[in-house]
Amino acid sequence: MSPTEGAPRDVIPTHLLKGQKALVTGANSGIGLATAVALGRAGADVVVNYVAGREEADKVVEEIRSFGVRAAAYQADVSDEDQVVAMTNRMVEEFGTIDILVANAGMQRDAAFTEMTLAQWHKVLEVNLTGQFLCAREATKEFLRRGVVPEVSRAAGKIICMSSVHQVIPWAGHVNYAASKGGVQMMMETLAQELAPKKIRVNAVAPGAVRTPINRSAWETPEAREDLLRLIPYGRVGDPEDIAHAVVGLASDLMDYVVGTTLFVDGGMTLFPGFATGG
Repeated sequence: MSPTEGAPRDVIPTHLLKGQKALVTGANSGIGLATAVALGRAGADVVVNYVAGREEADKVVEEIRSFGVRAAAYQADVSDEDQVVAMTNRMVEEFGTIDILVANAGMQRDAAFTEMTLAQWHKVLEVNLTGQFLCAREATKEFLRRGVVPEVSRAAGKIICMSSVHQVIPWAGHVNYAASKGGVQMMMETLAQELAPKKIRVNAVAPGAVRTPINRSAWETPEAREDLLRLIPYGRVGDPEDIAHAVVGLASDLMDYVVGTTLFVDGGMTLFPGFATGG
């Protein structure tokens, strides 16, 4: 990567989300980590959710606190209803409320279709789709209880679902993951339709290829990177901060009229670059 590539980390206005309380699931690594830090930089108090890796979560909390805001790490499995309810109740008790939910926690369990086990299918759907449903449901209860606080935000609450370009691009060998993200799209749009009259904004961010530890093999070597860049018209692999900046924007009143939209942050991957020369 050349020195000019990548997303700058310090471009966010530091008071954009001042006074707001954000929960980011799966926030101790990758996109979730960058998003939690970016929300803190924008002035929000942040709860860093994790299911494993307490030491990493504590480091994220420490970085967020360096911006002069509150932060805490909560352990919870987002696919477990009781744990999600307990996590949300704890946040309301300790932070006063929740204004922003970033339903980011996700996973892959890849296999060829005929080799995929029912356990692999269920696990990915439980975390990637059911987990978002549970977190959104509990956050929405608090949004409805509290209502709009105009000096904090024009919306009663903001939900940002983490989807993927694979909500629209099929992905052989990853049928459980692609199905989960297609489900996220329709869940998000349905929630947006139902909750908009209550002044709750629901949107999604769909990352393309992003430089995270989970997909290191796809970008770490020059050969792998060259193959990957053939799919990205903009000519670079994304960084977690690219996604984080999109989330901060959607969470802010700058995008108060954006409802039920998926924002693709993919360097043009969904433009089907294979057809750029006529197919």
